[in-house]
Order: sequence, then structure tokens, then C-alpha cells
Amino acid sequence: MKLLRVPLALLLALAAPACTSGREVVVYTSVDQVFSEPIFRAFEREQKIRVRAVYDTEETKSTGVVNRLVAEGRRPQADVFWSNDPVRPFLLVNRGLVQPYLSPQAAAIPPAFKAADGAWTGFAARARVLLVNRGRVPRDQTPRSVRDLADPRWKGQTAIANPLYGTTTMHVAALFLAWGDADGRKFMERLKANGVRIVSSNGEVKRLVTAGEVAFGVADTDDGFEAIKDGAPIEVVYPDQDSLGTLVMPTTTVLVRGAPHSEAGRRLIDHLLTPEVERRMAESAHVPVRPGVATPAGVKPLGQVRPMPVDYGRVADEMQRLQPWLRQWVGL
Repeated sequence: MKLLRVPLALLLALAAPACTSGREVVVYTSVDQVFSEPIFRAFEREQKIRVRAVYDTEETKSTGVVNRLVAEGRRPQADVFWSNDPVRPFLLVNRGLVQPYLSPQAAAIPPAFKAADGAWTGFAARARVLLVNRGRVPRDQTPRSVRDLADPRWKGQTAIANPLYGTTTMHVAALFLAWGDADGRKFMERLKANGVRIVSSNGEVKRLVTAGEVAFGVADTDDGFEAIKDGAPIEVVYPDQDSLGTLVMPTTTVLVRGAPHSEAGRRLIDHLLTPEVERRMAESAHVPVRPGVATPAGVKPLGQVRPMPVDYGRVADEMQRLQPWLRQWVGL
């Protein structure tokens, strides 16, 4: 029997996976996997495009995947970055690592939450809030400002996440811009003198407040929502509503410049920016930024919150400037 000679290139093509490079998308994300993974699975079902997701850790939120994106800058491996805050994408924008993309789904998103050129688009916001243990704090002493963390009456009874990482870094930088450098440093030193507990993550702040190990702490709205849903004796307080306002942080999506699957990346961004995804994110205490998307009980609509005026680009620059000083403050 005569054997057929099959060219090597044809053999390799036959052995290749059925999902070609155009039928997959790689996304780096710092959005919690419990929230983001169901959205990726829905995209896969609808678009028939496989999602390969790289998640950040709880302790190094956004910092880890941003560092990876910077390191891969000349040979990008990711197509999309979905950040759990609106600031760290600027670290990529400033390095020329972002490809602007004006998604048609972004039309209804307010200008404050997107770049005019499509470099970044925000949606599904969270806010920095005080989690107060109702068993530890009398109602007439409920803290109403982030400055209460430094009040001597709460010495040794408060907690924050490590300000070198995650949304705490952004919060500190925003406060420095609002108050000025001198007052910002004075506040941080007062925090340390007041015995604030510096823990690994917002989730650990939630645990300490829930357990009554501290009276209150600063975390994000999704942390408070989850604690209340689990029956914890916690009240969520939006701080500084009669003065500076509460820091609001949309999650943010960008297209990576030189993305290996750029068309699939655009389709994933279009999917993320739909009202349906904002609705699903609202179920986990992310506040829709576009009008008309319902929020569940216990989640304040954006129109009921006084937001802190903030320029996310300036906050990104301030975060970088503060890093050496914050490392000293933390003790590294």
C-alpha cells in the first residue's frame, strides 16, 4: 500500500486548536474574579470568542497586572486591561501603551467617566466608604469623615488597607491633591500616631470590622455590601458628604496598543460597556454610571452621592510621586 506524503505545514495546521488567534481574547484584570468571570463566560457564549483572563491578587490589586503590562510593553500579550479603579490605566496611557478606542456602547456614559479620545472608558463604579461596627459605635458617635480615623477617641480602633496597593493608594493620592501636601502628610502621621491598623487588603478591613476587632475602617462599597448581605452588624457610611465628598471610582477598560487580538479586544470592550453588564455589576454593589440602570436595595444610585471632585489623571501622577514617601510611612 502506497503511503501519501503530507506536507509538514498541513500536518501542523490540522493539529492546531480549533480556536484560532482571532477567536480568543486575553484580558488582564484586577476586578474580583467572582464578579468578572461570569461576565467573561457570558461574552464567550454570545460571541463564540474564548476569554483567557489573568487576575490580580487581593493584596496587590491592579499593581501586579499593571507592572506586567508595562514589562510586556514592546511585546504585548494582553488585548484588554479591565481595572478595578480609574487611575492605574493612566500609568499605561502615559507610557503610550494604550490604543484609543471609542466604543459605540460608551455614548451614554457621562463625560466625567471617559476620555474624549477613547483612551479609557469607565463604568460600574464603587466608592470609598467607612464600614462601622454598630455594636462598637453608638449611633450618636458615628464617624462621618475620613478625618475621624485620626480622632484620638478611636485610638487603636480603626483599620485601613496597605496604602501601597489597590484603591487605598488612589484614595490617599486624591486626599493629598484635595488638601495639599503638607496637610496630607500631617493626616497620615496622625493616623500612625493614632494606632490605625494597616492590613493586607480591603477584605481584611471588612473582616476586622465585622468581627468587632476594630470599631470602623475604610474599604469599598462592594466590601460593605457583601458584609451586610452576610448579616454582619455593619453600617456603610459615605464620608464627607457635607464637605469634600466621597471618592467615586469607576472600573475602567482600555485596549492595549499592539494587542495580538485587537478586533476581539474591541468586541470584549463593547460587551463590558453594555447596560446589561452594568446591571449585573450593580448586583455586587457597583454603582452604574449611566442613567437608567437600576440598583439593588442597599446600593445608593450615583445621583444620591456627593462625589469628591477629582481628575483621575492627576491622581495617577500623584500616586507615583507619593510612592517613595508611602513606602517609608508603611515601614518598607
